[in-house]
This record gives sequence, C-alpha cells and structure tokens, in this order.
Amino acid sequence: MPQTVDELRNEIRRAVGRHERIESTAFTKEALAALCTTVSYDIDTNSLPAKPQMRAGILWKIGELDDDDPDKTARPFRKAELEAIAAALAEL
Repeated sequence: MPQTVDELRNEIRRAVGRHERIESTAFTKEALAALCTTVSYDIDTNSLPAKPQMRAGILWKIGELDDDDPDKTARPFRKAELEAIAAALAEL
C-alpha cells in the first residue's frame, strides 16, 4: 500500500528519534538537524543553517543530488524525495 506524504514524514521522524505529528506539517529545523546528523551531513547545531541548506545536504548525502546547493531545495521535500530518504534510513 502506498504511503502518504504525512506517513512518510512520520516514518522519517521516528527513524531519527523525533516525535510524530498528528497534523500535516513540514519538518522543523530541529527535525531536519536530526536527519542531517543521521545521514552524516555535518552542520553547526549551535546556529542551525537554513532549511533549504539542510534539505540539500540530506539529499546529497543519500545520493539524490550531486551537491548540497540549497537553490535546488527551496521547497519542502517532494514525495519521491521522502521515499528515498525513508529507504536510505532503513538501510542505516
């Protein structure tokens, strides 16, 4: 059965030790930071980078982007990206 975007986000949240969300919501900076740590994308956790930078770094580390250019992820993750992230986390 295909998962919804909300289900994928919650699966990813659980995989990185964050709480599920009942309402539909994009990842917080803290959840993205946890995901960065899990996929070994080095960030300054004292002064979190912008969300597009973290999204680009995550996709780069799992092989979905050629680099961590934040201009490529100026919007929330798309469903295919969430599926790729969930698959990469399942392999860790």
